Amino acid sequence: MAKETVKNHSEFEELVENPDALAQRLYGSEDFVKKNKSKLLGVFIAIAAVIVGGFLYYNYRSTQNVEAQNAMFQAVYYFEADSLSKALNGDGQNMGLLEIADEYSGTEAGNLADFYAGVALLKQGQFAEAAERLQDFESDDYLLQARAYSLTGDALLEQGKHNEAADQYKKAANHNANEFFSPQYLMKAGIAYEAGNNYSAAAEVYDQIIKDYVASAEVTDAKKFKARAEMLAGGKN
Repeated sequence: MAKETVKNHSEFEELVENPDALAQRLYGSEDFVKKNKSKLLGVFIAIAAVIVGGFLYYNYRSTQNVEAQNAMFQAVYYFEADSLSKALNGDGQNMGLLEIADEYSGTEAGNLADFYAGVALLKQGQFAEAAERLQDFESDDYLLQARAYSLTGDALLEQGKHNEAADQYKKAANHNANEFFSPQYLMKAGIAYEAGNNYSAAAEVYDQIIKDYVASAEVTDAKKFKARAEMLAGGKN
């Protein structure tokens, strides 16, 4: 390493002290540029294209998000007024949640449209479609994301998919677990397991409430449900 440093230092001194050597080095560099002019130009164009493309894409997505937000206004109004068909499919002049979610997929507003659409479909009894929309939804808001997991569980439970529903409820409970919502989601998981005759799994979930959320309002019911689940699990065996 030391020899390499000395060598580089010597070359530097030669270039500084010897104008001919410096000129030769510069000439060599210039010659390299001339010989590879087209290749270098291609590289520079490619780099510029990536930078410009990224900038244009960012602006495009921003514009798309604003458009989606504007389109969402009327659809959410119908949703809150419980006009679910118009909320989902539009009114002939304004887009519905389903179209917004598909048309503006990848934007924040389009993502939120998936959530609203999932809830509306769930209310209409379209459980498979509701689960699909809710599973497409992703949020940094831990309360909203946990809610989406729970609603997905509701949609799956209505389809008789008891264990899958329970998994979603547990996912909701463990997503930034907290004293208020987590016990509620765990109770739903236990009930889903029981609906599928998986009493041992139900007892474990109820036990988690008893141990981890001792101050929650669900503890009393969790104790009763655990005893019942353990009895049924024993009878099943």
